[in-house]
Amino acid sequence: MSSAFSRSLPLGATYDPAGTTFRFWAPAHPEVRLEIDGRDPKLMKSLADGWFELTLEVPADARYRYHLPDGLTVPDPAARFQDGDVHGWSVLVDARAYRWRASDWRGRPWREAVIYELHVGCFGGFAGVKQALPLLAKLGVTAVQMMPIADFPGERNWGYDGVLPYAPDAAYGTPDELKDLVDSAHEFGLMVMLDVVYNHFGPDGNYIGAYAPPVFRDDIETPWGGAIDFRLPQVRAYFTENVLYWLGEYRLDGLRLDAVHAISEADWIEEMAAAVRALEASEGRELHLVLENEHNEESHLAGDVDAQWNDDFHHVIHVLLTGEREGYYADYAEDTAEKLARSLADGFVYQGEVSPNLGKPRGTKSGHLPPYAFVSFLQNHDQIGNRAFGDRLTSLAPPAGVEAATAALLLSPQVPMIFMGEEVASETPFLFFTDHEEPLAQAVRDGRRKEFAKFAAFAGEEIPDPNALGTFESSIPEPHATRAEARTALFQKLLAIRAAEISRRAAMPEVEAKAIGPKAARATWRFEDGARLTLATNLADQTVDVAPLGGPVLFEIPPGAADGLRSGTLQGFATVAILESAA
Repeated sequence: MSSAFSRSLPLGATYDPAGTTFRFWAPAHPEVRLEIDGRDPKLMKSLADGWFELTLEVPADARYRYHLPDGLTVPDPAARFQDGDVHGWSVLVDARAYRWRASDWRGRPWREAVIYELHVGCFGGFAGVKQALPLLAKLGVTAVQMMPIADFPGERNWGYDGVLPYAPDAAYGTPDELKDLVDSAHEFGLMVMLDVVYNHFGPDGNYIGAYAPPVFRDDIETPWGGAIDFRLPQVRAYFTENVLYWLGEYRLDGLRLDAVHAISEADWIEEMAAAVRALEASEGRELHLVLENEHNEESHLAGDVDAQWNDDFHHVIHVLLTGEREGYYADYAEDTAEKLARSLADGFVYQGEVSPNLGKPRGTKSGHLPPYAFVSFLQNHDQIGNRAFGDRLTSLAPPAGVEAATAALLLSPQVPMIFMGEEVASETPFLFFTDHEEPLAQAVRDGRRKEFAKFAAFAGEEIPDPNALGTFESSIPEPHATRAEARTALFQKLLAIRAAEISRRAAMPEVEAKAIGPKAARATWRFEDGARLTLATNLADQTVDVAPLGGPVLFEIPPGAADGLRSGTLQGFATVAILESAA
């Protein structure tokens, strides 16, 4: 079996010692020259439909770029690595130079996924994430999900300002260091997933408009800039190849696609997913696709896509534990316990009903989908970082409430996601941070402050400067001084139970769920082997009277909660799990 992997790309440059072919799409120009560092630029051969090509013998690690007729030099939009940030030289990478140790890794079934979302920079780069793998494996995590790593301007960024989707940012390490991270994760039995952004390019270092303006639509805008035109076959191929590149060359186990609701040609998602399933079949691997889609559309989930982030679950829990009602939380302020029950049963809370916040219908029916079609969470980078001061749930809600909600999250058959630091009860904020040059840095500061001016809670407050180094440094999670050890033990216990009794079984789509108190709900899942799992959770600080419920107790928090449930009460901030085996 091969221990070296490289995807031969139909664009950019895939290293070949016998002669590397450079391919570049520049429909706005009659000619393009290829410049190798230390050599004179060479005229590329003009092909049909705006393509240019040239084959040269150049060594691995050579630096190159494209020379436009107006004198502008630009990096390769499919560069595998950059020297000198997004404005610098592209680097010719020999992808087959890395020798994989776990080359026989075939992945894990999706229902076993326990996702740990992290920011690579907050861990000190790829090498730092590698060092954390033993602890994550011990915790019970089965999938590490990195926030975007595509080359972005500066030394620090959330990652959603990337402009070179094929190039891991040099601030985090080299391509081989990323491969070593993935390789090591597989040796620990961990999947590795990557957050990718295909709905826009960042504002600094995006040269595509200079040589391929048709990539951007002039009739549609996104909140982050010009919409990408997925009607063009060149655009579709560029991003589909990027998906296959990460999964094939870097042996990643899956991708999370950011904000696909901002991709107007939704059929590309199905086209891309079919290509992934073909790769999966040809290589005999388990590959996974997860979407972020604010529209709550079940159509993708009924096809080749595994799951979607379920913001509804987060929003319901957040409202129950904090009482917040501003912005989109207004959609969950009424009948919140019923909404919790619906989220446990069907995933989506909004299935075509009118959203008070949006003033229009949102969502589609989802009760027919399996629980694994939904990635649920109490926190993530958006829900923390898009707050003005990056407040974590641990600093907004009572610890006992957070622990009861954590038990409900980790013992539900839906796929759970943990945000870095939750397992040590971190109260460190996760702020929005960048490293832009002026005047863009000031524009980002102004935009961030304007964004929160309409929120009463932040009136008159000084929003942290996204561009300040201290904003990034204060976002690195730190264990809670007194609660970290107990919180870690709770996560380990819950995830051990999950692995032993829940994720090894296949859950059926039909779920019985109902509200049992002002902030309490109960749900029952059936498994293919005939077992039944019931979760009862109360996120109020007051005991509620409920219908008595008995059976073999899988887990209870706090101790004694199951005894009360048997006699018809569920104490405050409590979760009880009961697992009945098949008769």
